Amino acid sequence: MTRGNQRDRDRERAAARTGGKGKNKDDGLTPEQRRERDAKALQEKNAKKAQGASGGDAGGKSNKK
Repeated sequence: MTRGNQRDRDRERAAARTGGKGKNKDDGLTPEQRRERDAKALQEKNAKKAQGASGGDAGGKSNKK
């Protein structure tokens, strides 16, 4: 079974939906800067998670209905 040109059409439609952006890793940062940015974001995320865990239901899912 062949799909004909359906795959190509789907790719074109997907590109049109995203505005033709696609995956663009060129954000103007060097790998070192990107590492620092990501590390900082991860630290903030972990701090927020730790703060939430100490503030209530210990980070677990509650079964409230």
